[in-house]
Amino acid sequence: MSEFHFTQLTPELILDGIESLDVLVASGLLPLNSYENRVYQFLAEDSKRYVVKFYRPLRWSNEQILEEHKFSRLLLEDDIPVVAPLAINGQTLHQLGDYRFTLFPSVGGRQFEVDNFDQLESVGRMLGKMHRISHTNTFKHRPPLSLETHLSTPLATLKQYQIVPAHLDTAFFTIIEQLIARTTERYQHAIANCDEGFRLHGDVHPGNILWRDGPMFVDFDDCRNGPAIQDLWMMLSGDRQTQLLQLDILVSAYEEFHELDYKQLHLIEPLRAMRMVHYMAWLATRWQDPAFPNAFPWFGEDKYWEGQILALKEQYAALDEPVLKLGF
Repeated sequence: MSEFHFTQLTPELILDGIESLDVLVASGLLPLNSYENRVYQFLAEDSKRYVVKFYRPLRWSNEQILEEHKFSRLLLEDDIPVVAPLAINGQTLHQLGDYRFTLFPSVGGRQFEVDNFDQLESVGRMLGKMHRISHTNTFKHRPPLSLETHLSTPLATLKQYQIVPAHLDTAFFTIIEQLIARTTERYQHAIANCDEGFRLHGDVHPGNILWRDGPMFVDFDDCRNGPAIQDLWMMLSGDRQTQLLQLDILVSAYEEFHELDYKQLHLIEPLRAMRMVHYMAWLATRWQDPAFPNAFPWFGEDKYWEGQILALKEQYAALDEPVLKLGF
């Protein structure tokens, strides 16, 4: 099967998949903002709104997807506000031809406000509740967050796809290799002194939080084992003083329900560097999927890569700055 096999995923095939679950579609299919998979919202004849998600072929195994489903449903059963897949005839993962898909309830909400400290406090509290449950076990099939998954493999990918403009190639790969070397050193030193990792959402950024009466966590597609701080650090933004205040609010609320190993604060900047490298490689890997040039046209422009060279240099310097501390 081709990596970019979504060209064969026609509206008729999507409807066939949904209706194979005895769910009858009463509206059109509204594409939602997803590039890794294909996700559509629709109204069914039972007057309920649903979301159907077709998984990218070859990315996850059935065991890995089912582990994701089991995890989110476990959290939901313990009153953690997450969007979990629906079980239909006892199954959450369904197959139609080459495609695997899942049905979710459609959940509305407002955009999470990153500069709203009351909302940030609620997110911290809910992540503490989530980790109180998730820390008791680890995933068996899903890959852990690691230097390999987020640094060495992405670097090889960027070199393989040769997407960096030729005249920027030397400057780009010089700084990214320097950043990877320094990040590896910092990460290995920090992780050796931290608690063992456990099950995480893995991608808790503002776009994966809906605001209702409180935070609602969506998209567990990148859930994996890792250090707890991975589910917290992406809430930090702005200058150093702002991040210190955000961190204090977030962790104080988090620790109402689950203790944080403060040694993990040393992982924040290495994890930020790992995400930067991983993201560029992800775009490079998916560039032949027609959805990606349409959604990220700047990825092929010189200006983007010039900006990335500067951002990598800034992150390299950030690795040597004092670690963010609580009670500043």
